[in-house]
Amino acid sequence: MAIISVLCIGDVVGIPGRMIFQKYVQRLKEQFSCDAVIVNGENAAHDGRGITPKIMGFFKHAGANLVTSGNHIFAKREIYQYLAEHTDLLRPLNFPGACPGVGVGFIPTSNGTIGVINVQGRVFMREHVGCPFKAVESALTFIKSKTNCVIIDMHAETSSEKMGLAVLNDGKISLLYGTHTHVQTADERILPKGTAFITDIGMCGSLNSMIGMKATPIIESLVTQMPHRFEVETAGPLLLSGIVVRIDTESGKAQSIERIRIVDETLKVTPEDDAHDAPRSRRPLS
Repeated sequence: MAIISVLCIGDVVGIPGRMIFQKYVQRLKEQFSCDAVIVNGENAAHDGRGITPKIMGFFKHAGANLVTSGNHIFAKREIYQYLAEHTDLLRPLNFPGACPGVGVGFIPTSNGTIGVINVQGRVFMREHVGCPFKAVESALTFIKSKTNCVIIDMHAETSSEKMGLAVLNDGKISLLYGTHTHVQTADERILPKGTAFITDIGMCGSLNSMIGMKATPIIESLVTQMPHRFEVETAGPLLLSGIVVRIDTESGKAQSIERIRIVDETLKVTPEDDAHDAPRSRRPLS
């Protein structure tokens, strides 16, 4: 029986998220003997919205095999061409077909191939997307012809929608984990038919923030109901959240799921880091 070990890292928010991801990803790969790394990068840009080709290069160099996303995937126009030409960055499968990119990817490893689906929920989400349940059902026919190891990143707001997709596909997929809320939940488990599940794997970013952003503008918006510009919180300590899952390659069933939570008080975002990573409106990308 061959076992694949996969490290899944939650939404990376801005420079702080990338800093702590870079520091710990290789250590975690070695600690858990991981065959592959999947990270959600849709908040990885300087302002916490979107991703760029330059940041994709960072993720790949740091050790990620595949990057998933969600509702902010198209926030930076420079990523459109990258999505059209590459399959290592996924956009939600149930976005309109005319959108650039794909929602299904494959990770080859020495122990077997991993199929990955990125899908977005509909409940309390602003985007009008197709049915995630039907999208996954259609994709599984294709993926299962290539591998029994199937992982889903469901980018969704509600626990019920994430859990519903997992229960519906229990025994058909290896793992379903949630992203988007940036708050790691403590409900990791293996469902009766062998599918690992957790409602949300959390985020990488500033610990003393509101989902990686500065608290004051968000609180003012909540209190006054007036729009405010949200900004990435750069103050430490920094947090890394995720999971490690072990999968039997023959059956595709999960053998274990373990939460990861690291708080680092030594990493600091300097003004130089912030200036160097400024968006195109302030400084051209190198």
